[in-house]
Amino acid sequence: MKDFAELITSIDQSNKTNDKVAALKSYFSEANDADKIWVLALFTNRRPKRKINSTLLKDWVTQWAAIPSWLFQESYHVVGDLAETIALILPFDETKATIDKPLHHYIHQLIEIGELSNEEKEIQLKEIYGELNTQERFVFTKLMTGSWRLGVSQNIVTRAISQAYNIDKTIIAHRLMGNWTPQSTSFSELILEERKDDLIARPYPFFLAHPVTYEEVKELGHPKDWQAEWKWDGIRGQIIKRKNEVFIWSRGEELVTEKFPELVEMSANIPNGTVLDGEILPYQNGEPLPFALLQTRIGRKNLSKAILKNAPVVFKAYDILEYQSQDIRSNSLQNRNLLLEEIIRGVNHPNLQLSAAEKFNNWEELAETRTKARSLKTEGFMLKKLGSAYEVGRKRGGWWKWKIDPLTIDGVLIYAQKGHGRRADLYSDYTFGVWRDNELIPFAKAYSGLTDAEMRKVNAFVKNNTKERFGPVRTVTPQLVFEIAFEGIQESKRHKSGIALRFPRISRWREDKKMEAANTLGDLQELLEKYG
Repeated sequence: MKDFAELITSIDQSNKTNDKVAALKSYFSEANDADKIWVLALFTNRRPKRKINSTLLKDWVTQWAAIPSWLFQESYHVVGDLAETIALILPFDETKATIDKPLHHYIHQLIEIGELSNEEKEIQLKEIYGELNTQERFVFTKLMTGSWRLGVSQNIVTRAISQAYNIDKTIIAHRLMGNWTPQSTSFSELILEERKDDLIARPYPFFLAHPVTYEEVKELGHPKDWQAEWKWDGIRGQIIKRKNEVFIWSRGEELVTEKFPELVEMSANIPNGTVLDGEILPYQNGEPLPFALLQTRIGRKNLSKAILKNAPVVFKAYDILEYQSQDIRSNSLQNRNLLLEEIIRGVNHPNLQLSAAEKFNNWEELAETRTKARSLKTEGFMLKKLGSAYEVGRKRGGWWKWKIDPLTIDGVLIYAQKGHGRRADLYSDYTFGVWRDNELIPFAKAYSGLTDAEMRKVNAFVKNNTKERFGPVRTVTPQLVFEIAFEGIQESKRHKSGIALRFPRISRWREDKKMEAANTLGDLQELLEKYG
């Protein structure tokens, strides 16, 4: 556990990717296999389910520390992170904290604790915390509560293992995907053992695109070398058909087959040894539906007939990665397109559609077509070089995403809350309001988009202009205006404004604008009517 705690500290202390790769490489080179497989699980979203209620945990820690509950709450508000608060506030016994049990021992304990009564959980947790030093307590609580914000992507983990064992990064990326668990797979079986055939359900790593501006688009070369297709707002996925079995994977590496029975039914006509890449899209009467409809499927264990009817989907295929059981990712996009069209013609099913390319003679003409994107309920264009291979991860050169500019609205800061981690001492999480008559109605929350200097200025303003306090939240004197950018807008019964925004963030601080000039709820409703 001490080595893992030191790993987390090393990662947390640097923003540099190479430093994080180096720390992980060192850990994977030296740790025992039982711990390594769990570290892989933790960093690839295969963490054990949360077993402890946070409210109970706070109550227990307060009792163990022999302090009043108000002092714990005040400490929590100041620190801004539950795991760090617990690590600092509990009494420390140096004689017990010299124990060094492995990481997998504590994870197995956490899994077993979930089956105990609350009284038994409290006894075991108190004993565990007594064995850990401050750093280990912090990490253990993070394991238990699942609140990780370490900036470690799967790509970083892949690079680290690749360097530690001198195995090609693409092979590691491939092996990390799929439906494995630490309970059923060892580190050696997953990473080190050579195998002739991967599991039939295993998807390919996704090829991702970098954003591009119009000025950069004009420098891409001759348009005849490029393909432009609409960028759909759905769930990126792969449909796999091998040995008469169908598997549907999301880009987040979740097996979502059971969520889309109509796509499984359609896939009965796909030849074995085929893997398609595309977008699972809510779709009806020839046009996309709001993205939120997909969430009604993903969030349900059982899909009713009503959900299937109200959230119909199609698969917009835009690439083929495997054909006749052969990996064809190294073929040119132009050649892959021919095979993809052949597959779609053969399947001949309304739930499988080709993400067709748009015709254009020059970049100016394509830019004009792009102005129709929002009315067509797309996010802009994907630009793909016709001679490009299907690569792994986010690579420059072959694919680019040319997204439309976000929608914006000017809102007034009305609530603020301290952040977490490095922002624990700053009011960095904000709620914004728009005018309805003479009242400011909250419509969005955002915590990204400001520079560090701007955030410190807002933090000082919040402290000097607090009207009321509700736990960690402060109501502030309305004065500061910010431009809020967002990707989509939809009706919502859960929000006071009746509207929910997709991916809201601060695009700029409108120091030039008085709060009276901020937008109104009516302005938001007009955007909803036009783009919702």
